Amino acid sequence: MACLLEAPLRISVLSEVTATSRHYVDRLFDPDPQKVLQGVIDMKNAVIGNNKQKANLIVLGAVPRLLYLLQQSSSSAELRTECAVVLGSLAMGTENNIKSLVDCHIIPALLQGLLCPDLIFIEACLRCLRTVFISPVTPVQLLYTDPTVIPHLMSLLSRSLRTQEYITQIFSHCCKTPEHQTVLFNHGAIQNIAPLLISPSYKVRMQALKCFSVLAYENTQVSMTLVNVLVDGELLSQVFVRMMQRDKPIEMQLTAAKCLTYMCRAGAIRTDDNCIVLKTLPCLVRMCSKERLLEERVEGAETLAYLMEPDVELQRIASVTDHLVAMLADYFKYPSSVSAITDIKRLDHDLKHAHELRQAAFKLYASLGSNDEDIRKKITETENMMDRILIVYTFVNPPPCD
Repeated sequence: MACLLEAPLRISVLSEVTATSRHYVDRLFDPDPQKVLQGVIDMKNAVIGNNKQKANLIVLGAVPRLLYLLQQSSSSAELRTECAVVLGSLAMGTENNIKSLVDCHIIPALLQGLLCPDLIFIEACLRCLRTVFISPVTPVQLLYTDPTVIPHLMSLLSRSLRTQEYITQIFSHCCKTPEHQTVLFNHGAIQNIAPLLISPSYKVRMQALKCFSVLAYENTQVSMTLVNVLVDGELLSQVFVRMMQRDKPIEMQLTAAKCLTYMCRAGAIRTDDNCIVLKTLPCLVRMCSKERLLEERVEGAETLAYLMEPDVELQRIASVTDHLVAMLADYFKYPSSVSAITDIKRLDHDLKHAHELRQAAFKLYASLGSNDEDIRKKITETENMMDRILIVYTFVNPPPCD
């Protein structure tokens, strides 16, 4: 039975299904295995970057047949791998595509495929699983339904750089609750992932770092364990400090700062520790500067607010670091009138992030001024600050009409 898209979309797609799309699906049922393989390869080439073709093939029933071929022991290793690749390409389409794939039980089929000894096939299955799980419409709980899945994924981490990248990315996207943190912790996530922080692959290092940020968030048990972990003879906290150096990519600096922030808030690192006062806090302040992307400025400000929220000394230090208070005033300047005239794409980008920027600024102002009257005075005396706050408040809470 074909996986169905939502009714309005299905009607629209069906009206545009071409004879070529039907031909791709028909070839999956050819009695000649070589013709089936060639058909899958041709389908793979046809769907790359073509969301319309992906939707057509899903409506026509390609997914159940691809999953059947993928799970058959009689299928060649090459055919099974190509089926996983095509399914991964279909998953890179719209959210409706993802919903259809999940409804066709693609996740259990791919997880079962990970039991195969063939590394190329395992990597193709993991790549597809990664694509499915990073979608916001996929229920992450599906990763935890079978208790054998997490330990098996842990055992696959050593197979290749690709398995390390895909598995850690799956973990970081599927760790949403304290229960998920506990499951991953109990199955050796820290011991298995820590060595990946010194991997020769940047992608592996980054995904491992992101894993630790979600594992440590508001989790005392994980944070207390992390603070004593050694990576190649070096404490994990010092590895994170090195990752915050200015010559490292911004994504790495910011994520490492988040790891140390979460460990500090969980009580594993003192607020007066040098790695917090001299490294993490200044790094997060740098993330708030106008040279950074808007998304980075939002994340930097929110993380900094979270770091110093309970500690007045950190608030005082932050208030005199790199003109932070004045720097935050720039968060209220988006979208700019220049953007509207010269660059429509820039305007659209600014509009999407203007609310997030203001919200992040208010969080940071609230954290900065929560305990110290001098800091509050500095905030209120910032150029045009009270006017900006009044404008935003009026916009969010307009006066009632007469």
